Amino acid sequence: MDNQRNMTAPGPIGIFDSGYGGLTILHKIREKMPQYDYIYLGDNARAPYGPRSFEIVYRFTLQAVEKLFSMGCHLVILACNTASAKALRSIQQHDLPLIDPARRVLGVIRPTVEAIDGMTRTGHVGVLATSGTVKSQSYALEIHKLYPDITVTSLACPMWVPLIEYGEYENEGADFFIKKYIDAIFAQDNLIDTLILGCTHYPIVADKIKRHLPGGVRLVQQGEHVAESLADYLKRHPDMDSKCTKNGHTQFFTTENEEKFAESASVFLKTEINVKGIELE
Repeated sequence: MDNQRNMTAPGPIGIFDSGYGGLTILHKIREKMPQYDYIYLGDNARAPYGPRSFEIVYRFTLQAVEKLFSMGCHLVILACNTASAKALRSIQQHDLPLIDPARRVLGVIRPTVEAIDGMTRTGHVGVLATSGTVKSQSYALEIHKLYPDITVTSLACPMWVPLIEYGEYENEGADFFIKKYIDAIFAQDNLIDTLILGCTHYPIVADKIKRHLPGGVRLVQQGEHVAESLADYLKRHPDMDSKCTKNGHTQFFTTENEEKFAESASVFLKTEINVKGIELE
C-alpha cells in the first residue's frame, strides 16, 4: 500500500540528458516555471550519445526514464536531441503503455519545429546538430510533417560540443570552427533564413554564432520554445499538472563524478549546484 501511494503521489518534473546540454533547457524551463520541482539526470558517464546506435541510445534513455519514474516523476522531458530523435517514439509507443499509461515522456524536437511557424520568409531552414541527430533526419521529418513546402538543410558540427565541454569555446580558436560550419551550411543553401540550433549545448556559443551569420538570418534556440511548450502542455493537461509538485526545488544527479559535473554545470547554469551520483542499469 505504501509503495502504491508513493507511485501515485505527486512528484517533480524529470529532465534527462546524456550530459550537460540539457541544463540549457532546464535553465529556460525554470525561468518560465520557477514554482515547479525538478530532477535533472545527466548520464555523463556514457556520453556522448550522438555517435551511438539507435538501439543503444534507446536502451540508455529508457533506463534513465525508468529511474526518474522510480524517483517520483510522472512527466519526463528528454532534454537531449539525440535521445528525442532515437528513443522518444519507441518509449512513447511501446514502453509507456506497459510501464504506466498515465505517465508521459516528451522531447525537444517537436516544440522546436513548431516554433518556426511564420519565421521563415524564403521557406529554407537550416539545422545545426550532432551527427546522431542529423543522421536520424528527425528535424527534416518533423518539419515536413507540419510544413511540407519548407526546404531543410542539416549539418553536423562535431567540434562544437567538445569545445564547450572542455571550456575552450571562449578562445579565439573556437571562432574558426564556429565559422567553418556556418559557412558550410550556407554553402549548401544560401537561401536559408532560419537556423535551428538542434543541440542543447549550442546556446552556450550562440553569441559567437550570431557574429558569423549572414544578415537577416533568424537563430532558433530550443530552451525558450521547449519551456513555452511545456507550460502550454501543463495548462492543457491539468490532470498532469496536479501530479507535479510545486516547491521551487531542483535536484541534480549524474552517472559521472559529482565534482566534475558540478564544475562543468556552472558553465551552463551560471551558478553553483549540489549534485549526487547515481547508477543506471
